[in-house]
Amino acid sequence: MIGGGRIDYRRPEGDPGLFGPDSLAWRVHANPVALAIGGVAAVILELAEPRVRSGVWDHSTFRTDPLARMQRTGEATLITTYGPTKSAEARVAMVTRMHERVGGMTPDGHAYTALEPELMTWVHVTASWGFLYAYDRYVAPLSADEKDRYFAEGGRLGRLFGAPEPPDNVAGVEAWFDRMRPKLVAHPIIGEFLGIVATTSPLGLAGRAIQPLVVEAAIDLLPPDIRKRLGLNVRPLRLAVAGSVLRLMAQIAQKAPSQVVRDAYMRVGRAI
Repeated sequence: MIGGGRIDYRRPEGDPGLFGPDSLAWRVHANPVALAIGGVAAVILELAEPRVRSGVWDHSTFRTDPLARMQRTGEATLITTYGPTKSAEARVAMVTRMHERVGGMTPDGHAYTALEPELMTWVHVTASWGFLYAYDRYVAPLSADEKDRYFAEGGRLGRLFGAPEPPDNVAGVEAWFDRMRPKLVAHPIIGEFLGIVATTSPLGLAGRAIQPLVVEAAIDLLPPDIRKRLGLNVRPLRLAVAGSVLRLMAQIAQKAPSQVVRDAYMRVGRAI
């Protein structure tokens, strides 16, 4: 088995997977610092949408077992990026089955189901946006063409997850932000989420020391008008520390990626 656990990331001969070694996803998703910062920023944006917030907070284990939830999310990103098509599609199908059971009423009386196309597209957009722009800011700058290509490459995965027409370029993503801005509202659950993330890490005590910096960087990554709309403030001193520490960690991670990433590049005879 490659990558630990029961997951075998090896692709059968001739299987291109959902993403190939020339994709931006292979480059961006290889860096855990970008995934951590971008993932937190994405969840902030998702929890700001009342229907998504109710679906996540009322029907997931995040509050009771945040570490396991974080690990499953990270594992899903690795499987869909570096794993064989069959394993990636199986993980998507498992997540979809879970989403089929999620639905209800928001506190202000709006009915929702997790598989609503608008909600699935928003989740896809925020995750892609978060990973890409965290990488661009903390790992290495990307050109406008590279950003467009990243979103275009992610379209197949977005459609598998239930986003019928995921945006395939920066302009399309910005249009989705414009569409969703009026629906985003501040809520105490966002603060509760950030408090959990700031004190939870799969790396134990050492990781917990870094988590507040990840939270600070994620808040700063948000578009300024949305950050203001949600009542989230950046603390300049902590942000300065976060920038220095997280950029250093990102560069270290570039030179020493996870075993899953190393194996993926080794199988195709490419340098990381």
